[in-house]
Amino acid sequence: MSIQMYSHVTIGSNNIARSMEFYEPTLATLGIELFFEHDSALGFGEVRGTRLWIMQPFDGDAASIGNGTHIAFLAPDREVVRAFYAVALAHGGTDEGAPGPRPQYHKNYYGAYVRDPDGNKLQACCHSRVEDVGE
Repeated sequence: MSIQMYSHVTIGSNNIARSMEFYEPTLATLGIELFFEHDSALGFGEVRGTRLWIMQPFDGDAASIGNGTHIAFLAPDREVVRAFYAVALAHGGTDEGAPGPRPQYHKNYYGAYVRDPDGNKLQACCHSRVEDVGE
């Protein structure tokens, strides 16, 4: 029996319109689509599957980031990791680690790190063997 580990992940935003400008094109590189839009929240993913929510905090305080916290999205190949990184930077994201091998994790690990406009740390990664991807 396969168990889905997560229902959803939620991260805070102080500007939903700006988050939309960043997340919609960036997540599209991974095939992740918007399914919900409101003035205080965005929902990406599958309506009845794993979802990512970007929301203004319910308590009305400013959204803040967690040190040591990030969300890693699984990419099907290294080209998608590179596209994720480039599109994120083109839409207001900042660099936290250019696309490349991360042998400290394992020999086939390839990833890139960015921060969204609110400072949340994101990553795209793939685990394909180098010989399988022709690089």
